[in-house]
Amino acid sequence: MNAVRGLLAAWIAASAATSLAWANPAEAPRAMVATVHPLATEAALNAMREGGNAIDGAVAAALTLGVVDGFNSGLGGGCFLLIRTADGQFYAIDGRETAPAAATRDMYVRDGKPQTEWSKTGPLASGVPGALAAYELAVKEHGQRDLADLLRPAAEIAEQGFVLSNVYSQRLASTAAKLAQFEGSRAIFLKPEGQPYHEGETLRQADLAKTYRAIAEHGTNWFYRGPFAQQVAAWMAEHGGILTAKDFADYHPVRREPLVTQYRDYTIVGFPPPSSGGVHVAQILAMLERFDLKQLHEEDPAQFIHVTAEAMKLAFADRAFWLGDPGFARVPRGLIDRQYTQALSQKIDPARANRVKRHGTPPNHADEVFRHTTHIAAADAQGNWVAITATINTTFGSKVVVPGTGVVLNNEMDDFAIMPGVPNAFGLVGAEANAVAPGKRPLSSMSPTIVLRDKQPVMTVGAAGGPKIITQATLAIINHLDLGLSLHDAVAAPRFHHQWSPDELVVEHTMDEAIQARLREFGHTVREESSAGVTQAIAVGQAGELIGVHDPRVPGKTAGF
Repeated sequence: MNAVRGLLAAWIAASAATSLAWANPAEAPRAMVATVHPLATEAALNAMREGGNAIDGAVAAALTLGVVDGFNSGLGGGCFLLIRTADGQFYAIDGRETAPAAATRDMYVRDGKPQTEWSKTGPLASGVPGALAAYELAVKEHGQRDLADLLRPAAEIAEQGFVLSNVYSQRLASTAAKLAQFEGSRAIFLKPEGQPYHEGETLRQADLAKTYRAIAEHGTNWFYRGPFAQQVAAWMAEHGGILTAKDFADYHPVRREPLVTQYRDYTIVGFPPPSSGGVHVAQILAMLERFDLKQLHEEDPAQFIHVTAEAMKLAFADRAFWLGDPGFARVPRGLIDRQYTQALSQKIDPARANRVKRHGTPPNHADEVFRHTTHIAAADAQGNWVAITATINTTFGSKVVVPGTGVVLNNEMDDFAIMPGVPNAFGLVGAEANAVAPGKRPLSSMSPTIVLRDKQPVMTVGAAGGPKIITQATLAIINHLDLGLSLHDAVAAPRFHHQWSPDELVVEHTMDEAIQARLREFGHTVREESSAGVTQAIAVGQAGELIGVHDPRVPGKTAGF
């Protein structure tokens, strides 16, 4: 018993160590925003102070992050928006990228061998960007400001420049060699002698400012059906890419039905496919419902981690086989069927790690199907809650900036299964459901989530970090709602992640060695990582105030009024 108490003390100490980097969580009565950059948070608050609501604020933050956090997201990428409006209605807007019309199932295969770099870097790596179209739809239907008003402040930051953080400079340094391959990227992110900019130096993006201002003046048709699309298409044709002006003109965001499930006394509202996040956050929570997680954690933190990781493993096995764009693949609704998730839960051995050989088979899988990486959290006193997860995929996406545009293009084509069983940049494998096809949206792990109790919002959470997005959102929910941790401790606590393939349990380096040793006794192959992603969250306090937190693992800002 003393040894177990020691493990609990070690877990608490590791959580406190992470919190040392923490900027105190913000509390405010009327509005709250959490992002990974102070300028983005301020842009959101300004939009809301000037008559906008939480939807306007979240979009303003997203547009600004495309300038100051452009290695993660931007106009060249995609997003999912999950919105709860003041009248209690929910909306899901899919701004995921689509494969070009000329894309083929085997476009990354030569002589039977996968060419994995083609889907990650260069002209063949990009899908049609969808973020801008989704932001426009969100503001038009649910906001109170014009999109142009939200674009112009971001354009000013791009033109005047901003001071690079340590995180940004590290990302630049890590990708400098690939950025140097492309003229447009080289001109922006590297100095004339070819060196990346460093922490504390100012990065100016004049071409990106011009693009933002042109969209503000001429509307999104300038981007999708005008000069921007034509300029990108011309560059692609010259450099072996397949994106065309018609691909841009044919793009449209999709309104989807939010995914609503129950977990204990809570309603979990997530994003449906092509997000795998909504399905598998719901799956993991449903599998864990039979366990008293708080008691388990207090009695043996290592066993709590073990049981939760086993649920993650089972969910990711299903993800690899069943999940894809519901417009192309028959994604079974039975994945979140109560009897099915209970059956999966019974496979969890509280004393031993199981080897999961294959996916499960949900009920009515042939008949009942779904149809049709930075995170921003925003809420206001009127009852509007917004969760936006936006991405260009890996750091600086495809590494391509078409000269004169300033826009970093995504490499979301790597989120397809370029060949069955071949892992992508995040080590995820996929099957036929996520194969490349023209016009198809690649499977995503983005997991914007809103939690209700008695029909009222109590929490919103989302994350960045590839497949770890799913497990981050799940852990934040159970840490806060089951373990009773404050919101900032729920986000700061040491994270762990299991995605079925490879069969290993990833833990953050802050996790105590004694807990890791105990996990190995359960039969897990344990591997340390420095960080398991970045989470943003907002919750309602006991007095009804809005409490926001940003992840202590990176710089950021949470603020309200």
